[in-house]
Amino acid sequence: MPRLSIIVPVLDEAAGIADALKALAPFRANGAEVVVADGGSRDRTVEIARPLADATVSAPRGRGAQMNAGAAAAGGDALLFLHADTRLPPEADRLLLDGLQDGAFQWGRFDVRIEGRSPLLPVVSGFMNWRSLVTGIATGDQAMFMTRKAFDAAGGFPDIALMEDVAMSKRLKRISRPLGLAARVTTSGRRWDERGALRTVLLMWRLRLEYLFGAEPNALARRYGYIPRDG
Repeated sequence: MPRLSIIVPVLDEAAGIADALKALAPFRANGAEVVVADGGSRDRTVEIARPLADATVSAPRGRGAQMNAGAAAAGGDALLFLHADTRLPPEADRLLLDGLQDGAFQWGRFDVRIEGRSPLLPVVSGFMNWRSLVTGIATGDQAMFMTRKAFDAAGGFPDIALMEDVAMSKRLKRISRPLGLAARVTTSGRRWDERGALRTVLLMWRLRLEYLFGAEPNALARRYGYIPRDG
């Protein structure tokens, strides 16, 4: 069986990183490795993560750059990129490895369930899953995975402040169609609860549309509330 590497990009995640990595212990017991890619945390994230992961690496801040650094340090034939606030379903490792085994699919993603207070979140997650199925575009919340060969052929994630998952999906679609796994990852609905579910959805739709029409990712990131490295 090919070896799986789970790459977790982090930034100032001291409050939750221990729980996130402990949730990956069953996959490590099955032979997966866990690589934490830190973007310059100013808290105890790295200190807490180090004994709970197989490797920790440092990278310039930004998910694209951090995930690329994690992939460079990883030894797996298959790569799974997991946000720190997202939990994998049971047997996620077997499901994705089996799905990639015969070579028909080189990459894919899971369906997602958003966990939070808003009653709109099941609708939001259902729409995300449907949109991904129709368009072949995955988001980082869906725990994107791919073969090492596909990652290398795509040139890794683009080092942009926002939409790196959308851009990577477009690169990977040139290599193969995506494998959509119906098993659901569970991701935090914190940003939807804090900003309002409907308001957040509308903002994300608008930013995605502007990106598709050529808007500059750094400008979009600032509007999303993220300060890029040059900002």
